[in-house]
Amino acid sequence: MPKYVMFGTYCENVLERREPYRQAHLEGLKRQQEAGILVTIGPTKDITQVFGIYEAEDEATVKAIVEGDSYWQNGIWTEYQVKEWIQAL
Repeated sequence: MPKYVMFGTYCENVLERREPYRQAHLEGLKRQQEAGILVTIGPTKDITQVFGIYEAEDEATVKAIVEGDSYWQNGIWTEYQVKEWIQAL
């Protein structure tokens, strides 16, 4: 199955603004991981960007997952890109 990387950015004051949506976000990530779609995801140390790896049928599937996330729907993630990734090792 193809792999995709997602790069995105966080809003200003992310630690405070994410709090109402964090539990739903984490529960969604856990379901994605259990379904074998989400390989890994997390913020950069300075919490300005997010990086994720997905295994999915196509790019549209990953975009639908990202746009269904409470962080995207509530402006915690402010923009993102999805690119198909070729895993060399």
